[in-house]
Amino acid sequence: MKLLSKSVLLRAASPLVLLAAISTAQAETFDIGEIVVTPNRTKSDKAKVGSVVETVSRKDIDAQQLPTVQEFLAQEPGVSISTQGGVGQETTLVVRGADKKYVKTLWNGIDISDTSAPQVQVSPEHLLTGGVQSIEILKGSQSTLYGADAVAGVIGISTLGDFEEGIRYIVSGEAGSHGTFRGSLSAHGAAADGSRFAASVTGLTTDGISAADRRNGNSERDGYDNVTVSLAGEKVLDQYLTAFASLLYIDSRTEFDDGGVAPSDNSDNVADRRQLAGRAGITATSLDGRLRNTASVQINDITRRSFTTTFGPFTFAPSSLRQKGDWLTEYELNDQVTLQAGADYERQSFDDGFSGNEIWIAGGWGQIIYTPMEHLTLTGAVRHDEHGDFGGFTTWRTTAAYLISDTGTKLRGSVGTGFRAPSPFELGYDPFGPLGPNPDLRPEESFSWDVGVDQTLLDGALTASITYFELDTDNLIDYDFITDSYFQTTGTTKRNGIEAQVRYAVTDWIDVTAAYTFTRANNPDGTRRVRVPRHDIVLGMFTRPADNWTTSTTVRIVEDTVDTVGGALVPLDDYVLVNAKVGYSPMEGMELYVRGENLLDEKYQVVRGYGTPGASVYGGFVHQF
Repeated sequence: MKLLSKSVLLRAASPLVLLAAISTAQAETFDIGEIVVTPNRTKSDKAKVGSVVETVSRKDIDAQQLPTVQEFLAQEPGVSISTQGGVGQETTLVVRGADKKYVKTLWNGIDISDTSAPQVQVSPEHLLTGGVQSIEILKGSQSTLYGADAVAGVIGISTLGDFEEGIRYIVSGEAGSHGTFRGSLSAHGAAADGSRFAASVTGLTTDGISAADRRNGNSERDGYDNVTVSLAGEKVLDQYLTAFASLLYIDSRTEFDDGGVAPSDNSDNVADRRQLAGRAGITATSLDGRLRNTASVQINDITRRSFTTTFGPFTFAPSSLRQKGDWLTEYELNDQVTLQAGADYERQSFDDGFSGNEIWIAGGWGQIIYTPMEHLTLTGAVRHDEHGDFGGFTTWRTTAAYLISDTGTKLRGSVGTGFRAPSPFELGYDPFGPLGPNPDLRPEESFSWDVGVDQTLLDGALTASITYFELDTDNLIDYDFITDSYFQTTGTTKRNGIEAQVRYAVTDWIDVTAAYTFTRANNPDGTRRVRVPRHDIVLGMFTRPADNWTTSTTVRIVEDTVDTVGGALVPLDDYVLVNAKVGYSPMEGMELYVRGENLLDEKYQVVRGYGTPGASVYGGFVHQF
């Protein structure tokens, strides 16, 4: 079934064409007023940022009440997810055609990726939305400010928001299909001096679905349990010093099926995972607030234990540890120039019982943020890293943003380089191979650029954006089954595409959104990258039809995706997903809701051989006081 004919694509693009035609006839004041942190590692006006950054607010999360962070990421332009079954199963996160090993993910500033995995990468399937206040998705190569692995972008998750003075408590609960129960207790608040805190405990348990597709004769359910504790706070010590700290604890258990060419039931397979991560630091300001220095330390400790009987009873129990120190200084030289500099040092280690390794990386960087004239903001940055195994590597980035206030138009662009360092696992891998660890592995290198236009109309009621992007990576590190070792490939992996988005407040009680992503991702030999949709459309409508009532509806249309079976590329079926939620507020601070997922009961796969949930219904409540 072809869901997206040429006419459909033209209709999807027509709103942007219309906006371009009428923008010159309707002058608007450009005033986004949104503050973002990830583009420059400091609070920045989004209207003056040249990079592409998408945001998900707590309001967006409450409107849909989806349980996991990755479900909201999948609704943003340029982002897709592929899960090997239901909730909690292993997930591939893709940003602009590059998978999660190329995406840096931070939780309250903590790098939460797993250094014991074959490639250093996050496990997005375990990140719940309880207590989350905002999510930022920064796209493009960002290694200059964030170091290794920030090749396709950076995801910043924060549980601290701009809270009102006082303390607020939130209790929520939900139950529904697949034997699913979810609950959360959180509190947050702020003091008159600017101090603030946030604390949450979230639990989710589900009987799940069969990870191996039920349509292939698999009926055994694969359940999932997750308990997440998040703490964060900032304490203003005096007019010059602010201390901050955060902690994340995740304890999960996942039942999983046998993989391979034809995934199949296995009731014995289970994976336990515990993660404890924390960060603490202090910020000092001087010179009337124009000079700010921030120093922090962080740790991320992950232990995993997987038991399987696929080839007889076997237990695999890897552990990983990251320790990192970071320093950042920012000096507002004058109204036109801000100077930034930073340095960091980290150690990554893993041990899986068969092999182990430890590496260190140290880096320093500098950036200038320059406003040479009104409405024009330029940035330029350079970074150098030293790696304990392969030596030095230099990256750079530059951005530009120009505002045309009379028409409500923003022109923007960014270009930069990035790198993915060989993981401790890749550098130390030597279980049985005749060649031993490969000492010659070098970083994978990237070059990316994007250019786009943001348009605001109708006194800010309507916003639209369109972006063209390219992302090239070289020196891909791959695995050779014959020699049982890792090696460096030749050639360039190319990714390019278009991201378009429209948001329109039709009335004071109806908001509509539309996003379209076209992505072309090819290997050096010209074959397609797997699990990267060529076409991805997300439509949304959010209404307040009567006092105390709210509704939300989202439709996702995905077409033209391929996966691999036995080394051969195979197409995956196109699909349409419809989710909806109806909420009623019987009293101030309380909402009762019913929500549904995959309401059309679509039968589809996002990973070949693995199932996805059918039509599902959940009911719940949220009480704030």
